[in-house]
Amino acid sequence: MSKDKQFVTEITPQAQDFSRWYIDVIKKADLMDYSPVRGCIVFKPDGYEIWEHIQEEMNRRFKATGHRNAYFPLFIPESFFQKEKEHIEGFNPELPWVTEAGGDKLEERLAIRPTSETMFGHMYSKWIQSYRDLPVLINQWANVVRWEKRTLPFIRTSEFLWQEGHTAHEEETEAREETMRMLEIYRDFVEGYLAIPVITGQKTPSERFAGAVDTYSIEAMMKDGRAVQAGTSHYLGTKFAVAFDIQYLSRENVLEYVHTTSWGTSTRLIGSLIMVHGDDRGLVLPPKVAPTQVIMIPIGPPKTREAVIGRTDELFQELKSAGIRVRVDDRADVTPGWKFNEYEMRGVPVRLELGPRDMENGVCVLVSRITGEKKIVQQENLVEEVNAMLEQVHTDMFERALKFREDNFYSVDTLEEMKASMEEKRGFALAGWCGSEECETKVKEETGAGSRNIPFNPSEVKEICICCGEPAKHTVVFAKAY
Repeated sequence: MSKDKQFVTEITPQAQDFSRWYIDVIKKADLMDYSPVRGCIVFKPDGYEIWEHIQEEMNRRFKATGHRNAYFPLFIPESFFQKEKEHIEGFNPELPWVTEAGGDKLEERLAIRPTSETMFGHMYSKWIQSYRDLPVLINQWANVVRWEKRTLPFIRTSEFLWQEGHTAHEEETEAREETMRMLEIYRDFVEGYLAIPVITGQKTPSERFAGAVDTYSIEAMMKDGRAVQAGTSHYLGTKFAVAFDIQYLSRENVLEYVHTTSWGTSTRLIGSLIMVHGDDRGLVLPPKVAPTQVIMIPIGPPKTREAVIGRTDELFQELKSAGIRVRVDDRADVTPGWKFNEYEMRGVPVRLELGPRDMENGVCVLVSRITGEKKIVQQENLVEEVNAMLEQVHTDMFERALKFREDNFYSVDTLEEMKASMEEKRGFALAGWCGSEECETKVKEETGAGSRNIPFNPSEVKEICICCGEPAKHTVVFAKAY
């Protein structure tokens, strides 16, 4: 029992070593394991189920806006990458190549998919002939490979899971509307489903996607003050259309190039929600994606055990029939206190306790993972009360994460201020930028903080560049990032 007790409680405190805390939590909560291949992980059932719930809700949103899912090959001919110079230059350091198969050397090297713009471009050039074929709105759920030098489970791995949307349109205006529509879907999903507040804005030219005209992102703050790019949406203009000859016969009977977009999120969302919400007791999972939303724990001496478990099973069926993801832990070989600790560590949003006295009174006890609040509720209102607590847990999680971001978001006017901020504190810095790549690079070299995005709605508008003192063209969020 002592060994089991350590498994539940022995987590490195965040303040002591955040990276160690993160690894402790994802391992002890049984979300993943390391594979024999460097930089790759195995998603265990709980970890993968979080991704399944993300997929389900995103699919619903994508399909509501007219997008459909398809699947494209994992292997991409090298010649495809050569067609868009900026694209291959951006990805070449991370590309793994297949050079032989079946003992024979291939005539052309094949890249293992880092992203699929080139493959989509090739196929769209075959499928799109006329304005009547437009728009094309396709999303793909897939795995991609980028041979990362430094890896961290869920956040940055050599192989990861994601979705990538690729669309083609008649006009620039329509394509840009699509780009912003998908960015807003990401923002609404991450805030409304994962309870993670994000900053929405445009990437600087040096940070935009390789081959894009404009890149937009949502940026989230982790509890160590670092940023994670939680989603991106790109307007690609006609760059890929020209490279892959994606032309259509217009309404005026003239051949025109399509305007394309791409947008994506990945399993780094799982790492993000762990780092945004977790605490020294372990995971804190957003109710809408938690594999188990409610854990039911029957309590009482052996003589009442059978009756309590019987009533627990009845209430379990009520919750399950209402669509709530619920489990019962009726093990007799561990104490209720041990179970409380274990499911707190696993991040289950709501705990339900039922004992013999509760049965007599027709009540049960609900406990919130986020606040620890205990609420005695009538069994006849259980479904309604559980749903209300799940909703309250989500609200509490979002508000707590938002307050943390506000408490660790600084306005700076000079490079010295930012250096001091990054050395003494954790978090994001809002600063002015003249627009030159030289100043942006110098800020990163001297502070370790890179530009995250140019926020659409900054809390204040900066007038002076933090680096050179010239008039600022943009107000930018800077932060150290994963």
